[in-house]
Amino acid sequence: MTMHPLDAIRRLPLAHLPTPLEPAPRLGAALGLPQLWVKRDDCTGLAMGGNKARKLEYLVADAVAQGATVLITTGGVQSNHARMTAAAACRLGMRALLFLSDDPPPEPQGNLVLDRLFGAEVRFLPDARLSEVDTAMAEAARDLAALGEIPYIIPVGGSTSRGCLGYARAVRELAEQVDGAQIQPAAMVAAVGSCGTLAGLMLGGRCFLPHCQVVGISVSPPAARARTQAARIATDAASLLGVAESFGPEDCLLFDDWLGPGYGIPTPASLAAIAAAARTEGLILDPVYTGKALAGVRGLAERGVLSPDASVVFWHTGGAPALFAFADLMREEAMRTTEDARQAQTRKCKT
Repeated sequence: MTMHPLDAIRRLPLAHLPTPLEPAPRLGAALGLPQLWVKRDDCTGLAMGGNKARKLEYLVADAVAQGATVLITTGGVQSNHARMTAAAACRLGMRALLFLSDDPPPEPQGNLVLDRLFGAEVRFLPDARLSEVDTAMAEAARDLAALGEIPYIIPVGGSTSRGCLGYARAVRELAEQVDGAQIQPAAMVAAVGSCGTLAGLMLGGRCFLPHCQVVGISVSPPAARARTQAARIATDAASLLGVAESFGPEDCLLFDDWLGPGYGIPTPASLAAIAAAARTEGLILDPVYTGKALAGVRGLAERGVLSPDASVVFWHTGGAPALFAFADLMREEAMRTTEDARQAQTRKCKT
């Protein structure tokens, strides 16, 4: 492997890498994209896998270098990032303090169960703005420092210039895989929340797959804000690497058309996408991130933004534990999909 400035940045391996790149012909046919591939970052291994493992490799390396004893971070009640940060803390003999910006649920489900299993301290901040959460984390860090602890704050999603290097590195990994498989992807698509993954894909794409368009499907921020934030993080990451690259909002192809009522609220399109992935490929998506992202892939294929003649890579960023926090909705979707398939088979037999 050719040396790159990425290799000079401290990293602590946490993930099972490289993750597989798999063809998904049956799902692709259902979406109108016969040359669909899935980059399986749900298989990174740490705490049931997901994209945050790549970011945490760089962030916890910095925390260890600073002698940290407590990792502090934030997210929603079904935050994959919070779950994986808590697991990383266990791996490193640290503690985790999680600020979750939701009401405590009547009983823990999904990611929150795993947060508790990993021994994380969880504090709920219902309806708090991000600035208020940041203030609460900073105050907690001061209190811990006064007790002799060494806290390390990780912003929401691990989406910093350092954290996003995990996805610049991921694109280098993908570039080697598509070269070996003799694939020339025209686009790679990913869910966008706190924008760090997208920023890393943008930087990595510029460095390692310059002819591949990066496409983001927002599951939280409005498109205009996400473009600005992703461009800023990518530019800062390039500066951290000493790479002469800069990004503006215009460099970011991002859509918020499949967001629905808001973050963490499943939509009919996302539930249908989850069912399609499960029934065609045995692939498990989630209602918060990847379900909405795949709904976006289907919509962009229908609009012609993604060409049926081109190879498209869908980044599966994980999130399966959140399925169990939406068990009733998923049960209803499974029953509806099964009935639709039964009726279609009945009509086929009659003809």
